[in-house]
Amino acid sequence: MSGTVAGVDARLPIRSDRDLVWVRQHVRQAAAALGFGLVDQTKLVTAASELARNTLVYGGGGEMAATHLSDGRAQGLRLTFADQGPGIADPERALSDGYTSGGGLGLGLGGARRLVQEFSLDSTPGVGTTVTVTSWTVRSPRQREERR
Repeated sequence: MSGTVAGVDARLPIRSDRDLVWVRQHVRQAAAALGFGLVDQTKLVTAASELARNTLVYGGGGEMAATHLSDGRAQGLRLTFADQGPGIADPERALSDGYTSGGGLGLGLGGARRLVQEFSLDSTPGVGTTVTVTSWTVRSPRQREERR
């Protein structure tokens, strides 16, 4: 269920370090417009920053799509990062703490997953990677049921 709040829905290219700045700014502004508190804004911006950097560095560039969601009780923001890079041969390993294919700390994908309420990774070697994350202003009804 998507809704509309001015300036939230967008598609942003990720082709340079400058684009990473635009992604972070857009996510912060969109989260604020949807009523996310400062801590939740920061978590979402941090996850988006990591995923955008991965899209650029490991995927060779791509795009981020931001979509406003509403379930009638909560406002959500879904971010989809897609590239047509080399893909991830072992997604489970890539999500584990300490794994890195570069010179980083190995907290990127797993860290991003912990910062959001919903996370999915779809990757095919030689085709590309799509990571979708969603956060809600309050827990969605489905999340309340899952915690029971």
